[in-house]
Amino acid sequence: MNASPQNNANIGILFVLAGVFCISINDMFVKQLSGGYPLHQIVLARSGIGILFSMIFVQLEGGLGILKTKQPGLHAARGLLIVASNMTFFVALAALPLADATALFFAAPLFITLLSIPMLGEKVGPLRLGAVVFGFIGVIIMQRPWEGSDSLGASRIVLLLPVIAALTYAMNQVLTRKLGVTTKASALAVYIQATFIVVSVGFFVIAGDGRFAVGSDSPSIQFLLRPWIMPPQSDLWVFFGLGVNSAIIGYCLSQAYRMADAATVAPFEYIGLPLAVFWGWIIFADLPVWEVWTGIAMILAAGLFVFLREKQKSRAVARYGIKRR
Repeated sequence: MNASPQNNANIGILFVLAGVFCISINDMFVKQLSGGYPLHQIVLARSGIGILFSMIFVQLEGGLGILKTKQPGLHAARGLLIVASNMTFFVALAALPLADATALFFAAPLFITLLSIPMLGEKVGPLRLGAVVFGFIGVIIMQRPWEGSDSLGASRIVLLLPVIAALTYAMNQVLTRKLGVTTKASALAVYIQATFIVVSVGFFVIAGDGRFAVGSDSPSIQFLLRPWIMPPQSDLWVFFGLGVNSAIIGYCLSQAYRMADAATVAPFEYIGLPLAVFWGWIIFADLPVWEVWTGIAMILAAGLFVFLREKQKSRAVARYGIKRR
């Protein structure tokens, strides 16, 4: 198999757009369920259904043989990173408006651009680094460090959780780019779903009776540790939809970061920002405060600048063999 990553930017971009759209649906459903179910129950149901559909993609891409790997440690690390990313984001989502949590999470493409330097050897010059710094200033503005916790509506720790989710997600996607040299997208998706299942079963064994949530009035703690309940029939379609959606997300994002440079496809994840604002407004009647709007604008501007510089550099290399920074 080819020893270097594929680089088909257009296909990678299409896959990342599809994946991010499905993520926005996933986040909206999870927030809807966060008031009544524990996170690990939602994750187990979602991944149990998702892995079945992921196996269909495995069959289409070559059969069970593609699940064999010589890098189990890296795949396990990648799985644990995405589990950490999901859990920190969703725990924050139980306490924060959808648009606010998503906007903070969109530090991820900035982290991806930075991590692609040491982990993938990709070139990121001073102008793009400056844009990344500008984007992180937007993240700080959204954190509103000049306000007290009472006026924020959530603790400082909760506000940091989406940023931690962004960092672990970025590390996961950079590893996806690295492992995608020798691993099909469907296999990458199956490994992720399997990791979710193992971790959520572990949570059920340790905390499934809800004893660790007793006495806490934090919506985030309750979402993470409340006891399992039997879903009513009206919610079963939501769990099923989450499972199918999860399989599509895993495949699309794995394929996107296999097919193209991380710095090229990552900015297109920003389509999730207006989608989060839309779903937050339509479903939960939430609209961001001005600080969040400001941060969104700065992160979008930084991401678009990084993308445009990458395209400019690619064209210069193709035409003249000159690498621009």
